[in-house]
Amino acid sequence: MQKNELANIFDGFLQKKVLIVGDVMIDAYIWGKVDRISPEAPVPVVSVTRRENLMGGAANVALNIKALGAVPLLCSVAGQDAKGREFMELLHHEGIPDQGIVISQNRITTTKFRVIGNNAQLLRVDEESEHDLDSHEANALLQKINQCIKQHKVDVMLLQDYDKGVLCAEMIDSLIEIAKQNNIPVVVDPKKKNFERYRGVKLFKPNLKELREGMKSKCLSESNEQLHQAIEHLQEKQELEMVMVTLSEKGMVLRYKNKDFFKIHYEPAHLRRISDVSGAGDTVISVAALCVASAVDPPLMCFLANLAGGIVCEYAGVVPINGERLMKEALALAKNNF
Repeated sequence: MQKNELANIFDGFLQKKVLIVGDVMIDAYIWGKVDRISPEAPVPVVSVTRRENLMGGAANVALNIKALGAVPLLCSVAGQDAKGREFMELLHHEGIPDQGIVISQNRITTTKFRVIGNNAQLLRVDEESEHDLDSHEANALLQKINQCIKQHKVDVMLLQDYDKGVLCAEMIDSLIEIAKQNNIPVVVDPKKKNFERYRGVKLFKPNLKELREGMKSKCLSESNEQLHQAIEHLQEKQELEMVMVTLSEKGMVLRYKNKDFFKIHYEPAHLRRISDVSGAGDTVISVAALCVASAVDPPLMCFLANLAGGIVCEYAGVVPINGERLMKEALALAKNNF
């Protein structure tokens, strides 16, 4: 692959409009140094050096989409609480529109508190609502989604599910139908609860754990034959055009339709110094969604998404992909792959 070919792909991402629906949250960090163990219990003592609040969940997907030059249209529900106000301030700071956010009096804003000592995560505390949206919240969110589609030419719909209640079963059904009516491809990053609800979508991206849980097959191994059979069964049962399963340090596997046949593509992980895997899945689905919107060849989509997910794992904390670095590494590696 030549530099101009890869540049054309990244240029194709520019100004693509991605409708993102899913669970938003705040990733709250306490950073510090550790040089002793507490006398009160066998736990490290963290001397705090800084605190940081970042956008997480579907909002981190929005950051990744924006970092690649596309336009994120984020639709979700936040609480009418202090963390909800902080979340809206973070949106404004990042220049991401808030017109798609419903404020609920009945839910708290999901917050993941992480304690980082010497650049390693020591503890995480979650504060969250996990119940499904009520009818009022669901109708308000659907209204904002429909308004967004009327106002913008949406190139792809990205459903980012964290099992926190925004993507409840009825919401999923409505969104897939809306996308079908408006000829919008749908890509999905699923979780366990509504795994089987996603039917007829363009791209379905579970990780291996989610695949095991979703298919109720805890013994599913990483062996090629068993994994292929599981993906094939999933693809046929849920009428999925493409299934991409991330395999952590072993890379990812993609099964996709090529004319009248299905093909399997394996993408190995690249050797890296892993600092933190938080948010890597958000980056993978963001790059994949833009590739779908730009009609990028599936194996190349897999290559770019896998590469992007690996890059963000080198950084402590949840960070969006750096588009310039992704392109540089892609160009260096693509010569040996395409």
